[in-house]
Amino acid sequence: MDTKQGVFVKYSEGLLPQEEILEVKKQQTSLTIGIPKENFNNENRVALVPEAVGLLIENGHKVIIENETGIAAHFENSEYAEAGATIVYSHEEVFKSDIILKVAPLDASEICLLKTRQTIISALNIANRNKDYFRELSSKRVTALAFEYIKDKTKTYPVTRSISEIAGNTAILLAADYLSDLKYGKGIMLGGVSGITPTEVVIIGAGTVGEYAARAAIGLGAYVKIFDNSIYKLRRLQNNINERICTSIIQPKVLLKALKTAHVVVGAIHSNNGRTPCVVTEEMVKQMKQGSVIIDVSIDQGGCFETSEVTSHCNPVFVKHGVTHYCVPNISSKVPQTASYALSNCFAPIILSISEAGGIENMLKSDYGVRQGVYIFNGTITSKYIAETYQLPFQDIELLMLALR
Repeated sequence: MDTKQGVFVKYSEGLLPQEEILEVKKQQTSLTIGIPKENFNNENRVALVPEAVGLLIENGHKVIIENETGIAAHFENSEYAEAGATIVYSHEEVFKSDIILKVAPLDASEICLLKTRQTIISALNIANRNKDYFRELSSKRVTALAFEYIKDKTKTYPVTRSISEIAGNTAILLAADYLSDLKYGKGIMLGGVSGITPTEVVIIGAGTVGEYAARAAIGLGAYVKIFDNSIYKLRRLQNNINERICTSIIQPKVLLKALKTAHVVVGAIHSNNGRTPCVVTEEMVKQMKQGSVIIDVSIDQGGCFETSEVTSHCNPVFVKHGVTHYCVPNISSKVPQTASYALSNCFAPIILSISEAGGIENMLKSDYGVRQGVYIFNGTITSKYIAETYQLPFQDIELLMLALR
């Protein structure tokens, strides 16, 4: 898009000064990437697997990994050392790096370790944050990216999609386990066999989680019903699965009717900005079958069941109104090695792009998709949702990019 003076041009979905487009390619920058050990709610995943670390080392970067960071995902120190990583035994040492790469959000003790102008890439899990969290992080004058909001060139969320595929499959496997359990279920097999009425699975949300949960449930022989407020998503899901399944817009009376006969209900609604809507009330849960199972995959964004409460892998379930609830936010951490490969496949290219662009600021100026993951830029809050929710100062990231000319 040109102005009358021809000062600005449209570039990668944003505005940049025209002279910025004519610049010669930036010199590649060598980066130090720090991967601290995860210490949040049995977080077993690791941000980079040894193969990805080796790739970064070959491209001239330094990777610092805290002792036994990958042990929960069955990656040994020796594997990282052989790939060229530096193993350290201090949390503080890792936080001296240019880029801090984590799976779980930073906690208060880790925010204290940050240095000015560092880049943080991690999950945000916005429903579990508060005003003091963003105020403290902003005071450190760092640039923070939430990987669940990063987009790729197709305008989809690559990290979220990879983890959602895993979460959808895992949700059904977990539901099958608890449904057959004599304590939390009723000894019922999820699926169907000849001569026996198949179990019913209700999936709320027709996104990636919903699609992969449906694939897994159908593969086991269950009768699947899917609810979403987007006709487009429902139609796309049917086309992707290539099978006619029961679909419906989320209408309370229709949804309640399905919940009453369901053996398993999977909450798979994803919000692109902020909290997920709560579509299943406590009164609805009361009318579900005794021994039925709820898997709330949306819990990391607040959950879509009124009865949901955050749980962990140590204590994953609770029973309320006779219904078993599984509400672990990092559900893909149940299969940490698979999930770590999925995360690593997304993070390594981003790190290489930052280097090739000559630094995070240059990379953000040219990459609209990654720019969408930024919620703090050099200490300035750039997420309108965060600013409005907690009454904090806000600057639009696009205007900040223009100011960097």
